[in-house]
Amino acid sequence: MKTKNLLLATALMFGTSLVFTSCSKNKDNNEDDVVVLPTTTTEDSYPSITVSGNITTNTTWTKDKIVFLEGRVIIQAPAELTIEAGTIIKGKAGDGASASVLIVGVGAKIHATGTASSPIIFTGEDDQILPGQIESPNLSVANKGLWGGVIILGDAPVSPSSGTTAEVEGIPAGTAGTTYGGSDVSDNSGEFQYCSIRHGGIVLSGGNEINGLTLGGVGNGTTINHVEIYAGLDDGIEFFGGSVNVSDAIVIKIDDDCYDVDQSYSGTISNFIAVLSPTQDGDAFEIDGPEGSSNNTGLFTFDKGYVVGSGVSSTISNGNFAVFKSKAQGTLQNVHFTGFKSGALVKALGADAYNNYAGTGTSTLTITNNTFNESSLSGIFSSDQPSFDATIFTNNNTTNVGITNGIDMSQFAGWSLASNTAQYKMQ
Repeated sequence: MKTKNLLLATALMFGTSLVFTSCSKNKDNNEDDVVVLPTTTTEDSYPSITVSGNITTNTTWTKDKIVFLEGRVIIQAPAELTIEAGTIIKGKAGDGASASVLIVGVGAKIHATGTASSPIIFTGEDDQILPGQIESPNLSVANKGLWGGVIILGDAPVSPSSGTTAEVEGIPAGTAGTTYGGSDVSDNSGEFQYCSIRHGGIVLSGGNEINGLTLGGVGNGTTINHVEIYAGLDDGIEFFGGSVNVSDAIVIKIDDDCYDVDQSYSGTISNFIAVLSPTQDGDAFEIDGPEGSSNNTGLFTFDKGYVVGSGVSSTISNGNFAVFKSKAQGTLQNVHFTGFKSGALVKALGADAYNNYAGTGTSTLTITNNTFNESSLSGIFSSDQPSFDATIFTNNNTTNVGITNGIDMSQFAGWSLASNTAQYKMQ
C-alpha cells in the first residue's frame, strides 16, 4: 500500500506523460565526460536518469529522479557533485572495466547530505526501492555483489610501499583523479552523511572487489557520519591512510572484514556498529600499519563500538574479534564484542604488530577497555611470537559484562536499513 500511494503521488506530480530532454554532455563536450541519458525504471515508469563517464562540471542529483550509474563514474577536480537528501542511486550490473562505481577523485568534492528521515541510498539496479522508502521490496541481506560501491579519494598523507601516493585498487593506473595521497592533513573532499550503501562489492580488474566505502587519503576536513554498509562482498569500510574522522557508522553482514585499516590511517572511528555474517570470510577488524617509510607515524582510533559475531564457530582464518597485522599501530578501545562463538581471537600477526602492542617503552598499539562475551580472556589473545605475555591483554579488558562504553544506538534509528529491520539487538 505504501508503494502504491507513492506511485500515485508521483503520477500526480509529473502527470500521466513524462517528457525528457535528449541525450546531453557537459559543456566542454569531452568524449569521456558524463553522459546523462533519459530512461525509466521498471517500477511503473518512475522518472530516472542514467549517468556514465566523468563528471567535470558542478552537478546536482535530486530525489525526484532515480539515478542509475552505468560503469565507472568519476567526479574530476574541480567539479563538485551535490546529492539531495532522499535520492536513490542504483548501480547497473557489470564487472571488471564495466563495473558501476562512484569515485570522488582527488581535488573533487561530494556533497551527499541525507537526513535521519530522508537518507541517500546507494544500491543495485535490481533493487525495486523507490524514493521515500527505506526498505527494499525485493532484496535481502543475501543479495551481494550487484554493483560496485563508493570510493572517495583525497590529498591527505598515506604510507604506501614506496613514495607518498598510491593508485586505488582495481582502477587502471593513470586514470585521472585516482592517484591519492599527499601532504594536506585537512584536505576536504566534501560531506557524506546519512548514506546507506547496499548490495555492492562486484569485482573490478585484477580480481579486486570494491569495498562498500573506500577512503583513500581522505583528510580530516571531510565530514563523514551516519554511514551504513549493508550486504557487500568485500570490506565494509576500508581506510587507506588519510586522517578523516568517521562517526555513527554501521556495517551489516558483508563477506570480508567489517572495518579495514591500511597505510597509516590517522583518524578516529567513533560510535560504530558491526554485525558479522555467517558467510563472512573475514573478521570484525583487520588492521595494518604503514607500508613504507613515508608518513609512517599515523595512529588510528576505534572508540565506542558494538560488534556482534555471526554465531558460527571461528576458524584460524576468519570470524575473529580483530586481527592486527604488519606494523599495526593505534588504539582499539571501548568496544563491546558479543555473539562470537568459541574460537574467536584477538590476533597479533608478526613481530612488528606484537612488539607495537607488548614491546618495551611506549607502545603504539593499544587494545584496552573492551568487553568480550567470554568466560575467560586467557587464550583469546593470540600471537605468533613465542614469548608473548597475555597478561597485558587481560589486565585491560573484561568479560561477560553489560554494555558500559556509552555507545549511542539512537544515532542509527530511522535512516538505517539495519535498524528498521531489527538486524541487531543489544546483548
